[in-house]
Amino acid sequence: MKGIIGKKIGMTSIFEPNGKQTACTIIEAGPCVVLQKKTVDTDGYNSLQIGYGEAKEKNTPKALLNHFAKANSTPKAIVKEIRNCSIDKQVGEAITCEIFTEGEKVSVVGTTKGKGFQGVVKRHGFSGVGEASHGQHDRQRAPGSIGGSSYPSRVFKGMRMAGRMGGDRVKIKALRVVKIFPEQNYILISGSVPGHNGSIVLIQN
Repeated sequence: MKGIIGKKIGMTSIFEPNGKQTACTIIEAGPCVVLQKKTVDTDGYNSLQIGYGEAKEKNTPKALLNHFAKANSTPKAIVKEIRNCSIDKQVGEAITCEIFTEGEKVSVVGTTKGKGFQGVVKRHGFSGVGEASHGQHDRQRAPGSIGGSSYPSRVFKGMRMAGRMGGDRVKIKALRVVKIFPEQNYILISGSVPGHNGSIVLIQN
């Protein structure tokens, strides 16, 4: 598995050689620094620990400062592990967006936008109780019945109701790498990616 940490920049669209216009998400992928290589012998599993983004030294715990110093790296804001990583890099070396190729399929992990407390129409796509006829008042966006009275005399677990929406960790699979700009560390990925502009994402393959 390959992986790199990046920051969502925004969206654009490009024309591909076949003349088709494709909507793309721009991600600033890396450069990331290899902070640690974990093996089965030392840690019980294989992984590559990478860091992305700069953090202030005064806000970094001393234990982490020593950890970064072992890799000859400055303090990093984001640290993630990639299990069973196939990238052949040593501690202290940089990982760039060039580990991917155009046309390759990738998965992107991110945190969705937080929407706050929402009703059932926005949160679950309910259509509401019905029209404002026959004496109905303010029922267009109501959830309707949530259970029986005499039986089962309770609300089943998992009932779709109003509540907090968004802010979830989401993985979008089988997205295509449309174009790579190594000079700017930009990767253009077809389709949408979870999160707001400026949010941190993890690109995996």
